[in-house]
Amino acid sequence: MSSASDPLAPLGALPGVAESVDSVRKAVDRVYGHRVMRRRSGEITSEAALRGARGSAALSGADWGLEEVRRRTDFGAESEARVVGAALRLTAEAGQLLSIWRQSPLRVLARLHLVASGSTADGDIVGRPRLAGEPVDEPLVELPLPSAQEVAGRLDGLSRLIIAGGSAPALITASVVHGELLALRPFGSYNGLVARAAERIVLINSGLDPKAICPAEVGHAEQGSDAYLAAFEGYVSGTPEGMSAWIAHCGRAIELGVRESTAVCEALQRGAA
Repeated sequence: MSSASDPLAPLGALPGVAESVDSVRKAVDRVYGHRVMRRRSGEITSEAALRGARGSAALSGADWGLEEVRRRTDFGAESEARVVGAALRLTAEAGQLLSIWRQSPLRVLARLHLVASGSTADGDIVGRPRLAGEPVDEPLVELPLPSAQEVAGRLDGLSRLIIAGGSAPALITASVVHGELLALRPFGSYNGLVARAAERIVLINSGLDPKAICPAEVGHAEQGSDAYLAAFEGYVSGTPEGMSAWIAHCGRAIELGVRESTAVCEALQRGAA
């Protein structure tokens, strides 16, 4: 497919991007080839979902320990608990939306925001892009907000891009979807969580990580919020260097997610988990 019909194709030629794509592919192949995956892949998937949710919540200001996330059942009492609950719900929901994503990504994004919000208490602002003048609660990202009109136009462009498909590797597509949603902050709340859930959906749906065992959210959190924001600002800049840095950051996040799941495989193999 030519770059004229596949707008993401030129990103593959940016410095370092091909190397990131290759490194991610090799890392994913290694964990899928682990002997534990042949008989206990469901356990790895469940554990990856839990750890991914914990990582995404940490980037949204609720940096809880894994065992705290595992044991808690009440996620509505205070703000951090609500964030963790939202991350857990999104991770569980993402796998249910795969068949819809390529036909109606905007419908999926609306559903993700509704699930993250957990109720309809906020009325008609839940599950739809914000309108002009409506506030956005996204404490991690302090860059200027695009206007509601710009959000609508760019969401439509992102939707058409996903529906059209293309030849770009999964890492590139996932990085762009993640970065674009974080840049737009289209909803009144939980935009970071939704952006990372959408990244997860792309990685699964593309076939790179069909069993959802490579939680990029773990890697984003492990690299830290400062590195995450610095790389994200590269995406927002739109420069070749900035885009390369963002894609490389997302690639490294996937590799760290692979490392996490590999450790789980090893623990299961030893009978320690």
